[in-house]
Amino acid sequence: MATYDHLPVYKTSYDLILELFQTANSFSRDYRFTIGEKIKNETMEMIICIYRANKSFVERGKHIGEAREKVETIRFLLRVLKDLKQLGFKKFVYLNEKVESVSKQLSLWEAKNKIKYGPEPSFAETKAGAPLPVQ
Repeated sequence: MATYDHLPVYKTSYDLILELFQTANSFSRDYRFTIGEKIKNETMEMIICIYRANKSFVERGKHIGEAREKVETIRFLLRVLKDLKQLGFKKFVYLNEKVESVSKQLSLWEAKNKIKYGPEPSFAETKAGAPLPVQ
């Protein structure tokens, strides 16, 4: 198992968060402390999910899925920022390319994980989702 900071997906995500922190400073005050903070928090949570996925064999699929959810949230927030004229078109494209790179890497990691360890058990297959015994 590679350490998390050697994973290409971690490196790309880290570059993304650095770029977002620098870019957020240029947002107008109204958006800097609302959408700007939200996108920074989502990106940090995504990186934490990547760290947890690398660390855990048992719940790797769950953490990769959570990271992929964060990616879609980040993608949505970038679109909102562009529509609110807080991001120029070139910056929007640049950031979206990084987001797309992270998304593809997570998708491939998830597919490899499913091949190697099988799909995650559904809620019905887990102990918590099992039906109660009939008395």
